[in-house]
Amino acid sequence: MSGTPPASSPEPIAVPGAGTTSRAWPLPLLQRSIRYHRPRAPFCGVGYCTNCLVRVDGRTNVRACREGFDRPGMKTTANAWPSPSFDLLGIVDVAFPRGIDTLRGFRRPAAFTSLYQRVVRRLSGYDDPPTEAAPDPVPDPIRRTAEVAVVGGGVSGTAAATALVRSGVGPVVVLDRDARDPSSAGELLGRTTVVFLPPPEPTTTHPFSIVATNDAGRGIEVRARSVVVATGGYDASLLFSGNDRPGVLTAEGALALSAPGAAPFEHAIVFGGGDRAREIVTRFPGRISAVVAPGEIGPDLSRLASERGVPLYPRSLVLSTVGRRRVRGLRLRTRSDGPAFRLGGDAVILAHRRVPHPQLFFQAGAQMQWRSRHAAYFPIVSETGQTTVPGLYAVGEAAGVFDPATAISSAQRTAASILGRPTTAPAPSPGPDMDLPGELEGYYRELLRQPRGSGKWIACPCEDVLLDEIEDAERRHYRGIEVIKRYTGLGTGLCQGRYCLPDALLLLSILEERRPSEVGYITQRPPVLPTPLGALASFASPLDEKETP
Repeated sequence: MSGTPPASSPEPIAVPGAGTTSRAWPLPLLQRSIRYHRPRAPFCGVGYCTNCLVRVDGRTNVRACREGFDRPGMKTTANAWPSPSFDLLGIVDVAFPRGIDTLRGFRRPAAFTSLYQRVVRRLSGYDDPPTEAAPDPVPDPIRRTAEVAVVGGGVSGTAAATALVRSGVGPVVVLDRDARDPSSAGELLGRTTVVFLPPPEPTTTHPFSIVATNDAGRGIEVRARSVVVATGGYDASLLFSGNDRPGVLTAEGALALSAPGAAPFEHAIVFGGGDRAREIVTRFPGRISAVVAPGEIGPDLSRLASERGVPLYPRSLVLSTVGRRRVRGLRLRTRSDGPAFRLGGDAVILAHRRVPHPQLFFQAGAQMQWRSRHAAYFPIVSETGQTTVPGLYAVGEAAGVFDPATAISSAQRTAASILGRPTTAPAPSPGPDMDLPGELEGYYRELLRQPRGSGKWIACPCEDVLLDEIEDAERRHYRGIEVIKRYTGLGTGLCQGRYCLPDALLLLSILEERRPSEVGYITQRPPVLPTPLGALASFASPLDEKETP
């Protein structure tokens, strides 16, 4: 996309925590949002959101959290003027407090249309075009053929791969981090992301064809008889005014962006009342100022917070952040029309729910089911992890198993099923009705009734889509998530809807007064993550395959 005026020059990245003896370092402002030029800082810490896009040696849209903040040649993006830390174009955010009508606005007088278009082009986009030359010729793709391919190298993926290796089956394991310990888990393809898993071709001996790319931009194809998806889950976002402010982090972001003795916050507010919130309180002693939860707070977390003197606020609504450039606190209200109150803090850590990465299951044609407890779609699986697509399995968090010990044992059962060992597990079926209202739905119903101030509620951070726009589309009788996506742009950003779709589905079910499963889901088009065209073009020429026993 076209960036902002050429006069804006990228800034070198300041390495977090470098050269300082303070206990906390501020999250760097790496870019501005593409529509309202709101300040953005790292959010997820694991390479899925768009809050840390930078330039590296002429390459654009590189996620700093994956490359490392101290990578030589790394600079902030050029979508701000004069810089992301001080952007004069941020006046757009102030001038349009209720958002910009991109569909019906900027049309009159017609004589100014070309000027409007020039202004919009300057304001939008993440960066200028890349200056790095594409490799010539395009590197040949890596091709592998295996009995089993395992996508993901976490606890459950490693357990499944290890069980297969011990039984004499060497799987190909695709993982998005560095490959380690190759002796126990088959052939590892590290720093590799699967971007497409089409439905299987039943007429071939290896019906599954996995398309991936590694961090060097090289195309990878793995053909397999069976595929085990162990892509895990991620910490979901939350809707409130100012939910995109620097200082709002997922639990993964807080963990990934911290180091022993250093963290990007000093007094964080944790949102969540379960095991994930307890993990954050345990990890950051002395740095948590409060725990806020949408419902009741679990006994283990309550006991830990009491021991550390952390105040608890169960059954509370998060209304807005305090602070314009960075988080300075939260405005809240006790549920059931209780009193409003305010908490001070320099970060908000979202640890209220984890949801699976569903893209590959949708692409492969697996049947999915909405689970109200997590407010997200999960694949329908049997006790051995078999999905409704023969040969496609789900294990660990991808299958809705969040306890590590249970995830390991279930992954081992999956491996046994693939090996053809006897099993009494039933065929995959939808099981009990999980589409009934859950706690988060009740939370959002109450939140939507609250008076709103002047701040923006960002429903889609990648595309700067506002909650007001979704509600306006519903009032205009646009129904269903696919139609809303086309009308507003929600879910069309680089994160492929990870940080907007789960909440958007829940909100639309409330606004349209029907179940989330009836709202539908957006069409999952490949690739899952931005992929170099050269990596895809390299598959045009057939090459010899390496057979993996």
